[in-house]
Amino acid sequence: MIRSSDGVEIPTNLAEWCDPRRTALVVYDMQVGICRQVAGAATIVERTGTVLEAARVAGMRVAFTRHLSLPRKWTGATQLRTAMAWQRRDSPDTVEPWFPRDAEATRIVPELEPRDDEAVFDKLTMSAFDSTALGFALRDCGVRAVALAGIAMEVGIEPTVRQATDNGFVAVVIEDACGFGNREARDRSMATLRFLGEAVVTDVASFCSALAGAG
Repeated sequence: MIRSSDGVEIPTNLAEWCDPRRTALVVYDMQVGICRQVAGAATIVERTGTVLEAARVAGMRVAFTRHLSLPRKWTGATQLRTAMAWQRRDSPDTVEPWFPRDAEATRIVPELEPRDDEAVFDKLTMSAFDSTALGFALRDCGVRAVALAGIAMEVGIEPTVRQATDNGFVAVVIEDACGFGNREARDRSMATLRFLGEAVVTDVASFCSALAGAG
């Protein structure tokens, strides 16, 4: 830990960031319908489960995000354009709502079922900070950092990491617990995050070890 002349404390290593008092785990969009679309999702489910168990044992706050599809009357131009791109449709009239609130596809996979004391934030956007109460909840609990695992790096985790900084949080990216749909896009995302230098990049083993040490 280093301290500025004004008394601002800055953690300098993973163990310090993994203090459960200052960091929360965010499990990003590990939904049934998303995992079905991503090759290698079973591995990410397993690795995220390892991270989740370590966080629970350490008493770290845990949050889950879920991507939603709104009813058609509430599906505007931005949502339709996104859905058309994802579903490779030329007409908005052919778009199907993939993630209605109560659909099986929208559920968190059963291996990672949220507990009663864990938060679930529903969102319409890619970043977990945009249009959700995540930032408010973190600040309200005095949390300064978020550790991220889930799917998909190039779609929603990268914008969440970058917006974490804009909202005054440090993002800890558990790289081998972050799945992807496109390898090249994923590699560009990681290259960008490493270039910016604001995120802490680690792996499952190092995160769990640091969390155990912090506990």
